[in-house]
Amino acid sequence: MLETSALACERGGLRLFSDVNLTLAPGGLLRVRGANGSGKTTLLRTLAGLTRPAAGEVRWRGNPIGDDYRREMLFLGHAAAVKDELTVLENLEFSSRFSCLEISESKIKSALESLGIARLADLPARYLSQGQRKRAALARLALSAGVPLWLLDEPFAALDDEGIAQLRKICAAHLAGGGMLVLTSHQDVEIACAAAWSVELRG
Repeated sequence: MLETSALACERGGLRLFSDVNLTLAPGGLLRVRGANGSGKTTLLRTLAGLTRPAAGEVRWRGNPIGDDYRREMLFLGHAAAVKDELTVLENLEFSSRFSCLEISESKIKSALESLGIARLADLPARYLSQGQRKRAALARLALSAGVPLWLLDEPFAALDDEGIAQLRKICAAHLAGGGMLVLTSHQDVEIACAAAWSVELRG
């Protein structure tokens, strides 16, 4: 359902990688590995349609990606992207509306509970620790169970052991339900799934 054909990307005129050919089917997990600067984040942004490839293309359901694809994909970058002036609850309400998801307050609180931060729902984000900010951002995953494709850049960074365990559970449930997951991570965290692959970017 997600495919790339002879994908190549550049940054600042420098070719990061070339001839990347991927196929990811429902229930599949793809880990993107590589040294710092090898283009892992650029690849994820290209899969999300946020960066234009230097060559090749990304296809979804057999077609070049477009507006329909963006409604069936969730991209979470390395930065938490949490607004300091909003409460944790308000941040998730905002991101849900931005993603055209109609989510009730009770569902948002349930999502926060799944990541162990329900007690922080009414706290302004400026008071969160780095790990709590990351959990608040990742709560979007628990609200996006119906979104087939998740693209996650370093999702386990800044999480303690409990947070990692909670995120593993959410990701495993997504895959078990036929979802797809592409992630980058410097941590070798195991996620239960029917099929897993990895690609290493070497430039």
